[in-house]
Amino acid sequence: MQPVARLIVAALALAGACALAQQGQQAPEIATGVAARQAVKTKQFAIAAANPLATQAGYDIVKRGGNAVDAAVAVQMVLNLVEPQSSGIGGGAFIMHYDAKAKKLAAYDGRETAPSAARPDRFIGADGKPMQFYDAVVGGRSVGVPGTLRVLELAHKRHGKLKWATLFEPAIRLAENGFAVSPRLAASIAADRFLTRQEAARKYFHNDDRSPLRAGQTLKNPEFAAVLRRVAKEGADAFYIGEIARDIVAAVKNAPNNPGDLAEADIAGYRAKAREPVCGDYRAHRVCGFPLPSSGGMTVLQILGMLENFDMSASKPAGGASTLMGVHLFAEAGKLAYADRGLYMADPDFVQAPVAGLLDKAYLAERAALIRYSAAMAGAAKPGIPKSMQAASLGADNALDLPSTSHVAIVDRQGNALSMTTTIEDAFGSRLMVRGFLLNNELTDFSFAAEENGRPVANRVEAGKRPRSSMAPVIVFDRAGRVQLVAGSPGGSAIINYVTKTLVGVLDWGLDVQQAISLPNFGSRNFGGATELERNTGIAALEGGLRVLGHNVRVIELTSGLQGIHRSRDGWVGGADPRREGVVLGD
Repeated sequence: MQPVARLIVAALALAGACALAQQGQQAPEIATGVAARQAVKTKQFAIAAANPLATQAGYDIVKRGGNAVDAAVAVQMVLNLVEPQSSGIGGGAFIMHYDAKAKKLAAYDGRETAPSAARPDRFIGADGKPMQFYDAVVGGRSVGVPGTLRVLELAHKRHGKLKWATLFEPAIRLAENGFAVSPRLAASIAADRFLTRQEAARKYFHNDDRSPLRAGQTLKNPEFAAVLRRVAKEGADAFYIGEIARDIVAAVKNAPNNPGDLAEADIAGYRAKAREPVCGDYRAHRVCGFPLPSSGGMTVLQILGMLENFDMSASKPAGGASTLMGVHLFAEAGKLAYADRGLYMADPDFVQAPVAGLLDKAYLAERAALIRYSAAMAGAAKPGIPKSMQAASLGADNALDLPSTSHVAIVDRQGNALSMTTTIEDAFGSRLMVRGFLLNNELTDFSFAAEENGRPVANRVEAGKRPRSSMAPVIVFDRAGRVQLVAGSPGGSAIINYVTKTLVGVLDWGLDVQQAISLPNFGSRNFGGATELERNTGIAALEGGLRVLGHNVRVIELTSGLQGIHRSRDGWVGGADPRREGVVLGD
């Protein structure tokens, strides 16, 4: 194992120059440079997370006899401290877990829910038009009931090995003793123009002279440590019932300029849910992802289902740059899949999506037949009509999925696997801070408009509903039913493309997981039919060739944060995204 001190130094060496890019439908977490990553080979277990201190916490838990779920709890609590702009107990998470002994795969839904007072016109302004995005985000209106602690508790009760309280010890120590602010956190604070609107957030993320915290400064969070001590002792009820819940409600209702209507009863009534994963065959592999209300699993499977009709191995990258035809086919499949996503996918407790129809091999072959080698389809793709639908009866969604999210991939000594994507939505969420943690702005993942051309939007706001997500934690199995790959990413609506790119890289192109993660990002989210290429990478050289094929090309920041673990002949190979601060540890 590489000592954590060296890992922290490596993380602190990340480039500090950054700029927040407003790019049409996407405002990614700021880019903080690229640090080369090498694949990490282990024999017994592996943990990949977005910050060295978080990875170390999970590693230490496994060394103490813990399993994948135990390690995930410890990792998440530390991520809340060291990467608060991306995830935490004020947000939500989706967990895919494979129990090696029982040979059973489970999906645990910790997505936030809308307050009981929420109505479909929540994000419609006084002028009758959808609000400007950040007018909706910053403050209490956007805050949903947090789900992270409930879903971790549910997973731990079913699968955990160590005592619940033990898993909070690493984060409590760091919160009380302090930790070094990372370059990414420092850059994120400096770039954010909203943190100063609430006094608690301003004081925590800024110095006494109101300057933003700098990389390397020591940051302590005794308030958060006190919350963790209570949750460690009393369970998640300490968060959902009583003083902490009352403080959350007060912060939401008293938010300057944009108060919300969250109630204590909403928080007390929150429940995490166990759901059935969505799975599909891709060539010789079984790919399993998270079901609705995350659109990630289904949309990844749709893209793969279309690409299965093409010889993707023929477009294997050379020298780290993907081929023109590989990017063309990938983008065209993405256009079609994202079109279906925007129309049909939402919380399954409120909307009956045609899941089987959308994943049907014959339907996906019909969609793939719309893809031509010689030319890109003109403009944005239209959604299809699977067999279970007589005609399109829903309106198109206009939600903006923003990418302040994190991913954790773990395989333990027993072969249990965990893939968890966790989020507070926008960078620093709603910017409301309570007892040392930030509250999400997850409700802005709903469509701002409730109807489109007189038809209801599936992902409209409704009381108690979970907003549609793009998070796509996946676990892939080989023909023998063994875990082959564990992966996921932050990145808002681009998560789907990031994850699918990595799957194609490993399963079609024979790359190791680090090579696949490090590939330049590309794809289409069907925003006007545009094909997106990652700026400042070799793939940008394909712009001209793609335009000849008829693509509308955007060369932009595509700041993924992929983590992945892949089975090798004698153990595991782990990879972490070079665009962020993540590392892999294991024995």
